[in-house]
Order: sequence, then structure tokens, then C-alpha cells
Amino acid sequence: MSETVNSFPQTLTIAGTDSGGGAGVMADLKTMQEHRVFSTAVIVAVTAQNTLGVQDFMALPKKLIDEQFASLADDLAIKACKTGMLADAEHVDIVVDNLKKYDFGPIVVDPVMIAKGGAALLTDDAIEVVKRDLLPLATIVTPNLPEAERLTGLSIKSDAAMREAAQQLQAAGTKNIIIKGGHGNTDTVRDYVLLESGKDFWLSAPRVDTVRTHGTGDTLSSAMTAELAKGKDIETAIRIAKDFVEAAIRNTIQVGHGHGPLNHWAYGEEHANA
Repeated sequence: MSETVNSFPQTLTIAGTDSGGGAGVMADLKTMQEHRVFSTAVIVAVTAQNTLGVQDFMALPKKLIDEQFASLADDLAIKACKTGMLADAEHVDIVVDNLKKYDFGPIVVDPVMIAKGGAALLTDDAIEVVKRDLLPLATIVTPNLPEAERLTGLSIKSDAAMREAAQQLQAAGTKNIIIKGGHGNTDTVRDYVLLESGKDFWLSAPRVDTVRTHGTGDTLSSAMTAELAKGKDIETAIRIAKDFVEAAIRNTIQVGHGHGPLNHWAYGEEHANA
């Protein structure tokens, strides 16, 4: 067999669909494609949603989820993977078991809990399973401020509190953490990064006045996953992903009547014209 078989960087998203196309598996695949990796998916749940909110969702049976994992492991060479919406405690357990069974490279955990429109996407008991069983498997976890508060029990209203939350997550077993500051109310969005090495730093960007931010977390975590699959170190992957998301928000597209999606091809266009 040719040595070039399976040599191209391959990624995996483990999450739910978004029928509106702006978040979930749909955003993940679009983002990974823009980063020039071959993307695959394990569907955990199917949603009925649009830019106005989530109208309904259904988690898939364990057997079908297990078979998706086995099918990919049998044929492809996944170099990095990410998790997104996992629905409930039972399905978090299913995903954790499969991530322990198969080696899909570095694991990016986007602890999706609440949709932009306010709908709960993860049950309370599932959050506890995420903390206990999924986060220790993660190469990096990417909570926004409300998610970091749920994971740590802290009220995060300051830079010091963001540092404390990241330190708490790392003490609980997560190697690398980025706490996203997009839910703040300042003119500058500040994300805090704490690496396994002990290095920490802030990423800052001007806040863009727009409601078209649906799928921001999915996009950031997917961009990191793609760069890790290509062999980038964790800090480089984070910085590239942050630049990608900033471009996708800055160069808005007009889709839907609510929290609209990002422009996933903006980063490529900006660099092509640079």
C-alpha cells in the first residue's frame, strides 16, 4: 500500500448539528475546510434551529454513535478532534468512553451549554460528567464566561477571577485553558490563556458591534483543532484560531433575523488580498 495513504491532515468533530448552518457540526466542518484539513464528524444529536433559537433537538442512540466512532477509526487517520454539544450525561459518557478507546490525537473540548438565543444545550447532570470525566481528557478547554462560571462555581467579573477560574480548571486536570471574554461588556474583548507549561497571556481585540456571532465558540475550537492536526503547537493554534474568528466576525454576512452566523471564508479572503 502506498505510504501516502492517510497522510493528509484529518480532523473530527463530535457534536450536534445546526439545521440553520451557523453553529455545531456545520460550523465545524466549514471552519476545518477553510484551514485546509479533511474534516469528519460523529453526530451526537440533531437540532432544529435557526438564527432565532433552538426549536427542538434529539440525541442519537448509543449504538449509532459507537458505530460512527468505530467506522472512522477503522479507515481514517484522525490527527486531532473536538467536542461540542453533547446533550446529556448519558451522551457525555458515550463520548468519553469512545475517546478513551480510540486515539484521535489532541482533544479540544468546547463545553457547549447554552445557545446564543438562551436555550440550554447541556443538562445539569451532564455538566458534572463533563467536569469529572471529559475535561481531564482535554488537551485544551475553551469555555466562555458563563460556561467557566458553571464549571468552576465562581462569579467571573474581573481579570483576576478569569485567572482564578483557569487555575481551578487546570488543578482539576485540564492541561490548557482559554477563557473567552466575549460575553463581557467592555469595548475590548479579552481572552485569558493558561498553558500546561505555566505560561499565560491575554488575547485582546476590539469588540465588534454586531449580533452576528452565532457559532463563535464552535468556530474557534474547530480552528484550533485543524491547526493541531497540522502539527502546530498549542499556542500557535490558539493565536491562529483567534485571528480566524476575529476576521469572521469583522466581515459580517447578512443571514437570518436573529443571531446571525459568522463569515467563515473571511480570513482566507483577507490573507489572499493582503
